[in-house]
Amino acid sequence: MTPFPVASAERVALYAGSFDPITHGHEDLIRRTLTFADRVIVAVSHNVSKQPLFSVHERLGFITEIMGHDSRIEVREFSGLLVDFARDAGAQVNVRGLRAVSDFEYEFQMALMNRHLLPEMETVFMTPSLDTTYISSSLVREVARFGGDVSGLVHPLVAKALVARFAEVR
Repeated sequence: MTPFPVASAERVALYAGSFDPITHGHEDLIRRTLTFADRVIVAVSHNVSKQPLFSVHERLGFITEIMGHDSRIEVREFSGLLVDFARDAGAQVNVRGLRAVSDFEYEFQMALMNRHLLPEMETVFMTPSLDTTYISSSLVREVARFGGDVSGLVHPLVAKALVARFAEVR
């Protein structure tokens, strides 16, 4: 196993997910990660087990636009093992959000597997802010699919894209 490059003392965190779509909860975790990391790589996955509403390209664009082109936030796509991506990107920390106790079992299992595959990478579990705890991408998609108001759950850019996408379907 190849260790991380040691050329820099920069603390790089990785926040990976499908972000289909990015929500205010995701935005909160990205911003708060910058309190303990110098740089955050938001990694948009090609998840073969999910049928995404938005393409990877669209999701990358949403995140880049919403996060304000902050030079400390890098938005990239990835496929394959997270540990391979993390190693190549030089990320030392894997950030995972936990909204509820029900998230923990799966996330804990993944954290242990990632530790087995890449012991140099730590997983940090973060809880969302109180006002975003109930928000999930799947719930946002479901509300938008039936014409509900998602304006308090996602950035206006995403809300507009959701309305347009579901208008195409009807």
